[in-house]
Amino acid sequence: MSNNIVHVVGTGTIGEPLIGLLSDYKEQLGIDEVTFHKNSPLSYERAKVNDLLARGARLAVYEDKWDDFKDMGIEPEFEAEEAISRASVVIDCTPKGFGQKNKQKYYEKFSDKVKGFIAQGSEHGFGLKYARSINDEALQRNDNQYVQIVSCNTHNIASLADTIAYNEGKDTLDYGRFNCIRRATDISQDSSFVPSPQVGEHETEEFGTHHARDAFQLFQTINREPNLFSSAIKINTQYMHIIWFNLKLTEKITMQTVLERFEANPLIALTEKKASNTVFSFGRDHGHYGRILNQTVISLPTLTVHNESEVVGFCFTPQDGNSLLSSISATCFYLDPKNYNDKLQSLKHLFFDEV
Repeated sequence: MSNNIVHVVGTGTIGEPLIGLLSDYKEQLGIDEVTFHKNSPLSYERAKVNDLLARGARLAVYEDKWDDFKDMGIEPEFEAEEAISRASVVIDCTPKGFGQKNKQKYYEKFSDKVKGFIAQGSEHGFGLKYARSINDEALQRNDNQYVQIVSCNTHNIASLADTIAYNEGKDTLDYGRFNCIRRATDISQDSSFVPSPQVGEHETEEFGTHHARDAFQLFQTINREPNLFSSAIKINTQYMHIIWFNLKLTEKITMQTVLERFEANPLIALTEKKASNTVFSFGRDHGHYGRILNQTVISLPTLTVHNESEVVGFCFTPQDGNSLLSSISATCFYLDPKNYNDKLQSLKHLFFDEV
C-alpha cells in the first residue's frame, strides 16, 4: 500500500500553520508523511523551518538553492519536483498568482501521480471553489482534481448566508450585503501596513468586491445563485478581519430563531466580545498555535433583527483558521473520500461554541 504523503508549497501566512497542523495531527488524519517546499534560504526564518522539521515535516527545496540551505545549517531531503511527484496531495500556499503558474509548470505534469491539488483564495480559476460545510456535495464528485479554497472572508460570508437563509433546504434569502473591514496585514508581516483606513474599489457592478463574487460562485457549485454584494475597507490594525452583514430574508424571522440557527452550526462561534484584539487573544490562549478553526465569530451585542426580516450584525473572521480547516478537509477527502468527515473530528476541539 502506498503512503499518504501531503506536500505543502510555501511557508507563509497559510503554509506555516498548515504544515504544523498536518504534522501534529497526521496520525489522526490518516497521513503518513508531511513534506514542504521552502523557496528562499532566509536566516531570519531558520527558526521557523527548524521547528517544522522538529515536528516531523520534511523539507524540499530547488536544486540550485540546496547548498544555500546547507550553509544556513538546514539539510533538505528532497528536490522541489521530486517532492511533488511523490505526493498524494499537493497544497499550494504561495503568494497571489504563483499557484496558477505552478499548476501550469509543475502540477499538470504530475496529474497522473497526484490525487489532488489544492490552492488558496487568491488563485481564482485554479479549480473547484470549496469551503468546508458549505459545498461538500460538490467536492464529493469524482472530477475535481483541482480545488481552490476560498478566502477567509468568503468563508465567513458564505457561512452566514448558508446558516440563516438556507436553513433545512429552504432558500429564504432576498439579498446579502457585507462590508469587509480588513486588517492591514497578517500579524506575522512587517511590510505593506497602511497608515490610515483605506477604502477599497468595487471591482464589478454585480458583486462589488471579490468576496461576494467568490461566495456566489461557491454557492453555484451546489446550484444556488444568491444575491450578494460586498464592499471592503482596510484599516491600520493586524488583529483580525471584521464583517458587517445584512441578510434580508423573504420571510419574517425572530431573534430567537437567528440564535438557534447560529448555535446549531458547530463551525460558528458566538461571543460577547466587541474588540478584535480580545477575540484574537482567545485564539492565542486556546487555539492551535493561535488559530481557531471556526468559520466565523459573531458578536452577540451587535446582532439584531431589523424590520422583522433583516439579520444585521458584526462578526470576526478567524485569522485564516477557516481556510486551514477547508484545506485539511479537502486533503482528507482526496486521501480517504469515504471517511474524511470522521477524520476531521480529531480537530473538533478547535471548533468553539463560544469565544
